[in-house]
Amino acid sequence: QVQLVESGGGLVQAGGSLRLSCAASEGTFSSYVMGWFRQAPGKEREFVAAINRSAGTTYYADSVKGRCTISRDNAKNTVYLQMMSLKAEDTAVYYCAARRRPSTNSYALPSRYDYWGQGTQVTVSS
Repeated sequence: QVQLVESGGGLVQAGGSLRLSCAASEGTFSSYVMGWFRQAPGKEREFVAAINRSAGTTYYADSVKGRCTISRDNAKNTVYLQMMSLKAEDTAVYYCAARRRPSTNSYALPSRYDYWGQGTQVTVSS
């Protein structure tokens, strides 16, 4: 079972940037589709971005498209989320997730992911 550990969250002013990282515990990282989700207080967990196994294809929620970039380094067992032009509404706990099934169908559904990290808080002050 893979363990995921997020880092890089924090407090940032509106318009600022953050880079989140998610390190996986095992060497089969390259076999997982990886995703980032977020959950604000009182709201459901929502999709942010996903990346296929080879990093050749990426997907983004409309709310972050153009402001976020997901990437992965399979040699380092790590997936990243670069966030720019942050807004107050980006404030949430950010989670990374791993999916065993190689297909990227339904990539935006949390239920399609098998492993989750503990989350990292991102707070954007306006």
